[in-house]
Amino acid sequence: MEELTPRQIVEELDKYIIGQDDAKRSVAIALRNRYRRQQIDSELKDEIIPKNILMIGPTGVGKTEIARRLANLAGSPFLKVEVSKFTEVGYMGRDVESMVRDLVETSIRMVEEERRKKVRDKARELAEERILDKLLPGSEAGEKKDNLESLYFEDSDDEDSPIKKKEVDERKKRRRDRFRRHLRSGYFDDQMIEIEVKEDGKQMFEIFSGAGMEEMGINMEDMFGSMLPSRSKNRRVTVEKALKILTEQEASKLIDTEEVSTEAINRVEQEGILFLDEIDKIAGRESDSGPEVSREGVQRDILPIVEGSTVNTKHGSVATDHILFMAAGAFHVADPSDLIPELQGRFPLRVELDSLTEEDFVEILEQPQNALTKQYRELLAVEDQELIFEKSAIEQIASYAAEINDQTENIGARRLHTIMEKVVEEISFQAPEMEAGKIEIDDEYVRESLESIVEDRDLSRYIL
Repeated sequence: MEELTPRQIVEELDKYIIGQDDAKRSVAIALRNRYRRQQIDSELKDEIIPKNILMIGPTGVGKTEIARRLANLAGSPFLKVEVSKFTEVGYMGRDVESMVRDLVETSIRMVEEERRKKVRDKARELAEERILDKLLPGSEAGEKKDNLESLYFEDSDDEDSPIKKKEVDERKKRRRDRFRRHLRSGYFDDQMIEIEVKEDGKQMFEIFSGAGMEEMGINMEDMFGSMLPSRSKNRRVTVEKALKILTEQEASKLIDTEEVSTEAINRVEQEGILFLDEIDKIAGRESDSGPEVSREGVQRDILPIVEGSTVNTKHGSVATDHILFMAAGAFHVADPSDLIPELQGRFPLRVELDSLTEEDFVEILEQPQNALTKQYRELLAVEDQELIFEKSAIEQIASYAAEINDQTENIGARRLHTIMEKVVEEISFQAPEMEAGKIEIDDEYVRESLESIVEDRDLSRYIL
């Protein structure tokens, strides 16, 4: 983050997201301010709270993508939740605090993966030693043992000869080194050996570890899992597969789970990003048409978490004061002002995202690093086909996407996925049976693929 200025953050987001400059600037400043706060040494550091962002715009214009790319850029724990699935306290449904617990689990996986990468070389060495114990002559080797004995064993009379212990040890070491070189070269990959695989006894108690238990500070997995001995079973696998299994086992032993939990919680508290999607669905109050879950009640349950509170998880307590909250909604029916005033005040930065135009669709198909045209080119290159999209074809696809969005439901750039799949459907089906060569897609081909669907509004509504 020290090297990422707001301008550079925007430039990175531009590689994947077309337009929406105001939203990019807001999230870039918010991310940089998080770094600035962490560099402050005074007591004021704890008083600086993140400026949460409310993104307003129709579906498919890049709200979620901006948040996700921002988190990837910063290496922050990130979680997207749809707030419409929550219910207020007292109703059956998901508790709002579960989103913080889910964010902690995401952070745990991130930290574990980082730790595993650091110890992977050491873990592989330890796994190799365990496999060598199985392969060396005198152990329960396999089919190739006899061949290696003839290659590396010296006279069988050695045991009776007066050789010093040091010489014997050196001989064993040289033999083990020879086997290790063969193991690393892949000589043993297909040989079958038997290894012991441990089973985690805690897994069976996961279904009991609900949010209610966590609120009481009770971890059912730890309580009952530790009471049962860990089970293990012998599996007969190839050396290649055994090396992967044992490497993971050894890596787990080298990782301190307590340190992982502590670091993961710290990352959530200092760098976590929670994306609250569909917040417009809980704006306003309940209707008078019968009993239902109060939308205002859900807002009031979310409020303490956004304001800053402590949430109990099975890994420890998590303070939400400095988590960055990004909310988003189309607000077609409700307005941001329909949110309760307290929650509105917790999202001081508001940015409106523009609806995508036909020109935007053209850029989306061509410019981003993950553009759909590039994806399909790579997919068909596997079949030795060079797929070429002419400019006229891209403009025609963009025109149809804009037209169908106007005629039916406007789902933004997501419309391009369905249209592109329809355009290349026949090519994708026949590609494996075609001779290697070039396939050019022009505007005429696009019209033939889509015109009948676009003309029939009812058909386009269900197919596209």
